Parts: sequence; structure tokens; C-alpha cells
Amino acid sequence: MLKSLNEALEYIEAHLNDEIDEKEIEKITGTSIYHFRRIFSFLSGMTLGEYIRNRKLSNATFDLQNEGMSVTEAAFKYGYESVDGFSRAFKEWSGISPSEVKKSTRLKAFPKLSFQLTIKGGIDMDYRIEKKESFKIVGKKKRVPIQFKGINQEIVELAKSITPEQREKLRSYADMEPFQVVNASFNFDDGCMEEKGSLDHMIGYLTTKDLDFEEFDVVKVPALTWAIFSSKGPFPNVMQETWAKVASEWLPSSDYELVEAPNISFTGDLSDMNNVYSEIWFAVKKKEK
Repeated sequence: MLKSLNEALEYIEAHLNDEIDEKEIEKITGTSIYHFRRIFSFLSGMTLGEYIRNRKLSNATFDLQNEGMSVTEAAFKYGYESVDGFSRAFKEWSGISPSEVKKSTRLKAFPKLSFQLTIKGGIDMDYRIEKKESFKIVGKKKRVPIQFKGINQEIVELAKSITPEQREKLRSYADMEPFQVVNASFNFDDGCMEEKGSLDHMIGYLTTKDLDFEEFDVVKVPALTWAIFSSKGPFPNVMQETWAKVASEWLPSSDYELVEAPNISFTGDLSDMNNVYSEIWFAVKKKEK
């Protein structure tokens, strides 16, 4: 996986001045562009689009300084539709306008990335692979800011907005594991791995029933294979650490790739916050050989 990721970066590097074909990236990596984008963000802490933009602007700095290129030539070389658009992007990134590059003694660079495997530890990860038929997530959803550590107060407010009567009605719909309240996250904004932007968060139950769910939000999930990771310890720290380890260690080294679907999680008894059981579900598929 690391080899194919680096080959994809080489392809991107060779095509910074022209069109980058997502189908070619899929061919190089043997995975969907969705999976490649998510893994890239997990490992680098930035979106693929941001990386490409920064590499173009870094190369443009060199061209403007050393190659005697005009601002107009640089703008069109790196795919900008107007000089004004290029100048705005360049100043936002570097802090100076492109016309000031030749006179400036402080210039910004953004080197090409490469991914390397670092062995951190020998910490076991408990997971299982399960196929599940199509189901629905029924509950209440809200657009919330992305937050990796600590308790997200917007999610707390969403939970508080569900009345006891609504909770009872939602519980009556549950007819599949885990038969308890779940949290689902989906529709992530770009920049999610930098804790930027928002996502849709839903609190509810899983059901296969075909009903009129009245005032509740419903998300339909097709039949998929799920990688289900379990952990136990201080909440929410251990669950958040599990998310990070899945992204940075398990996915790059496994035979699976992500499928676009809600990420689902739930917790067990919260009476002892230092010893809470939790599960995280990722929809996956086998990588093509």
C-alpha cells in the first residue's frame, strides 16, 4: 500500500502542469479515488486538493524566482483560469504577491511528500469483519464541527434535544445489533483531518423495518462489509485513539479499502468512565489485486 501511495505521488508530481487523471490514480493504487483521498488525508493531515495546490504554488515560486517567468505565464502553467485568481491563491499561501518574489529574501517552499512506515508499538487491535444486509439509521441528525479530542458540545446538545418519548419510540425500531443507541458520522467537509469544517452527526438506532418513521431522520445504508473495531478504557480517549490507529496503521497495511458510507460507533455502560466498552464500524471492501 505504501509503495502504491508513493507511486501515486510520483504520478501527481509528473502532472502538476497538466490534468491529473483520477482514473490513473485508481489504476496505480488499485483502490477507489474515495479511499485514496481518505487515506491521504489520514496520513498527511491535509486534503489531496490542498497538497496539489501547495505543490503547484511551491513550484511557481521557483519558476518566478529562478526561471524568469512572468506572473501571467506562471498562472496559466499551473492551471489557473486568471492571473487574479493565481495571485490571490499565491498571496494567501506565501504571504506575498507573486510579483514580489524576485525582490523578497524570505520565500516559502512546500516539498513533495513521501510516505514511510514507522513501527510504533506492538499494541493489539481487536477487530472483526462482518457482512451486513441493508439497514437504516433512524434518529436525529445535526451538522456539527469536526473535533478529534474531548467531548464535542454540539453532539452533547443534539443528544439533549432528543426527548425521553422520542428515545422510547426510536428504541422500538431497533431490530439488529447492537440493539442500542449509535452515533453515525458522514458527509465530511474537506480538511477533516486538520479538524476543519463540519460533518453530519446522527444519534439513533439501526433497523431493517420498512415504516413511516414520522419526525425522525433516516439514512439508508446498503448491504456492505464492515470492519468493526472494539476497545475498552477511559472514555472518550480510548475510542478516539482507536480512530487514529485505524486510520494511520490498520488501513494502510490491511487488504481492505474504505467504502463511502457512514462511520458508526457506540459505547456500552458509562457508569465507570475509566472502563467503557466501545465499537467503531467502517464500511470496507477487499482491495483489487
